[in-house]
Amino acid sequence: QVQLVESGGGLVQAGGSLRLSCAASVSGVSFSINTMSWYRQAPGKQRELVAAITSGRSTHYADSVKGRFSVSRDNAKNTVYLQMNSLKPEDTAVYYCKADISTFGAVDRRADYWGQGTQVTVSS
Repeated sequence: QVQLVESGGGLVQAGGSLRLSCAASVSGVSFSINTMSWYRQAPGKQRELVAAITSGRSTHYADSVKGRFSVSRDNAKNTVYLQMNSLKPEDTAVYYCKADISTFGAVDRRADYWGQGTQVTVSS
């Protein structure tokens, strides 16, 4: 019923750029998407919040990516983007998107949904 599909990961040299996309699809019910977020998880480390954007387009960034990453969203396409510039080897991780979605059907529901993850590898 709710699916998040990420794309845009890959291998890039340090100093390079990548743009991640995450498209949400919801079938069978009406819905609204609240905050959309990007997380990452490096090997042996906990998953951490990278950036988030509210439905009103207020944004939040982890200190480690401020000034290098930019989060945006296209509400008409139910898509969130993460533009990553000046990439560093320590940015290497699996990147996940998360969407806070309210659905309105026989039962109204609000829950977090996760994408499958996309690998970003930054070589030195």
